[in-house]
Amino acid sequence: MRITDIQRCEVRPGRLVEWTLSPATVAAAAALPEDSRPPAYIQESHIRTARSLREDGLFVPTWVGAAFDLPGPVDLDALERALHTWTVRHETLRSGFRWAGDELRRFTLDAADVSLHRREAGHFPDADGLVRHLQDRFDTIADALRWPNLVYAAVLRDDGASVYLAFDHSNVDAYSVQRMPAEIHELYTEGTGAAVTDAGPTAASYVDFCEIERSHADGVDGRHAIVERWREFIRRCDGTLPPFPVDLGLVPGDPLPRQRMLAEPLADADTAAAFEAYCRPYGGSMTGLLAATGLIVHELGGQPVYRTVVPFHTRVASRWSESVGWYVGGAPIEVPVGRTRGFPEALRAVRAELRANRALARMPLARVLRLLGADFRPVSPDLYSIVSYVDTRGLPGAGRWAELKAYGLMRVSYGDQACVWVNRLPEGLWLASRFPDTDVAAKNMRLYVERLRDRIVSVADGSLSAVS
Repeated sequence: MRITDIQRCEVRPGRLVEWTLSPATVAAAAALPEDSRPPAYIQESHIRTARSLREDGLFVPTWVGAAFDLPGPVDLDALERALHTWTVRHETLRSGFRWAGDELRRFTLDAADVSLHRREAGHFPDADGLVRHLQDRFDTIADALRWPNLVYAAVLRDDGASVYLAFDHSNVDAYSVQRMPAEIHELYTEGTGAAVTDAGPTAASYVDFCEIERSHADGVDGRHAIVERWREFIRRCDGTLPPFPVDLGLVPGDPLPRQRMLAEPLADADTAAAFEAYCRPYGGSMTGLLAATGLIVHELGGQPVYRTVVPFHTRVASRWSESVGWYVGGAPIEVPVGRTRGFPEALRAVRAELRANRALARMPLARVLRLLGADFRPVSPDLYSIVSYVDTRGLPGAGRWAELKAYGLMRVSYGDQACVWVNRLPEGLWLASRFPDTDVAAKNMRLYVERLRDRIVSVADGSLSAVS
């Protein structure tokens, strides 16, 4: 699925309808006792960061979501049933948090207590006005410091509708977002013209996963090998977590900058396939992307070692594969690009680092930082930069994403890091990046993307020399 922001996802005018959790659902939640299952460390870190930024006077929207089309005249009642059925299937969407002093305490609704409230928001004849309205609504509702923090919308036209879903990031990761169009399409098709009396099978609960992961993480102390590995990595990063190692035009001590987005095709299907084939002996396209990035940022910034945190999913058991949640961890890698001779050698170095360190992603970094006693008071929604690669072609409905104008949505607001996501789609490689909105960052990130594209093409067409 192409990742972008609300401004670039082909929003078209029409009649807007919105759904949120109903007042009755909110009232039921207010009366709930505490759910003993704790937040995941990544959820708690995200919410605490949002609170810290808000206390500093900065509202930083960080919601994520999906957009896709439904063809033909749309049955609004059937769409509402589909959205409701899908929502109650995923326990994390009916679970939230309250502060008890400085502690986060969970509450969770029963499926039977969840209902949606439909709101007619009016006709929007202008796409730009509709985009502004949607972003404002998503910013207000899909906010880490409120509950409910999800909102659905449909823009209705004679030939069909565009559906938009927005969530606070604490409940949803990119993999969850990419499964949404096919799942909701299926439920809508099943429910068109008939009442849905059964919500269907409930997916494995991310709330349960949070409890399991946290119990495991809390059993680790500061002497554990994983903690020691992070300690050494952070020490070599001058006591912090690594930024993207090119000049972003930032001045220490300045306010948190606004960000901008870059989203575009990176390579066509044939080029992506040839790049994958070349990199497969070293671990595949992820290894190739990281190796290429290490060499390019060395060219641009001169750092002799490329240090980064590589995101990995934590759905290590098949039971979590259809579950909506934030199943993401990170593993540190260090690649000596300054003394690496050519792309194959960089590939071997990245492969060795990934093999040695991938298991570290199963330990929540927020837990590690707590054990290290590091004072990482969050001053940005991103603790570190990332370069992410995911092959999404095997996900349900991937073959229809282009036809249905399906997008993964990301809110671009404030931040001092540069983050890059590369997805392999049926039509090739798609790149999205958000970075500080400075002229220097725009120039260097454009150079990075152009050189990355050139290297992928040169690998794919065989023109890359062994030492280039």
